Amino acid sequence: MARRIGILGGTFNPVHIAHLRGALEVAEQLGLDELRLIPSARPPHREAPQATAEQRLAMVELAVAGELRLAVDDRELRRAKPSFTYDTLESVRGELAVDDQLFLLLGWDAFCGLPTWHRWQELLEHCHILVLQRPDADSEAPEALRDLLAARSVNDPQALAGAGGQIAFVWQTPLAVSATQIRHLLAEGRSVRFLVPDAVLAYIHAHGLYRGQTES
Repeated sequence: MARRIGILGGTFNPVHIAHLRGALEVAEQLGLDELRLIPSARPPHREAPQATAEQRLAMVELAVAGELRLAVDDRELRRAKPSFTYDTLESVRGELAVDDQLFLLLGWDAFCGLPTWHRWQELLEHCHILVLQRPDADSEAPEALRDLLAARSVNDPQALAGAGGQIAFVWQTPLAVSATQIRHLLAEGRSVRFLVPDAVLAYIHAHGLYRGQTES
């Protein structure tokens, strides 16, 4: 039987409840066999994270421990070049059976930025794209994506057929939490309990992460 694998990439600097809740909701809604969180080592569109790759990986591993539907994939941390999503998808697809379904999870902002990504028009050769949107979202896709959406989108994510090639929107529980917000709170010496898993919070404190690291 064909497997159904999801992947969610990010700096996870640090991983927080919105990442985890969104991943778990998708895994349950689509009946995924596994949803892999993939920390990026050198994200091409962002500045280098304050926490090291090893620290960010450790926090994600702590966060998903005990949740059988979520897993951690460190392939981007083992790659000696920037973390291009196309390369990651090509690598994961090469390990799957021909009929296995691969789902790339993207937040709305990331999806709208797709035209700036490396080989973005070829991503659907390897996967389906699931766009995570909150019910209170009120924005339109940029013009560069409208033709793609018209040709490839389906209304029901449960109806995604084949190994890849289609786009669907998945509504998420609204959780207004961001890693930037968490880093600011920690830099100010304030509590972030309940915004990150307890094990992640303990790791942050044990390693003195994000202290005095305010950002503009």
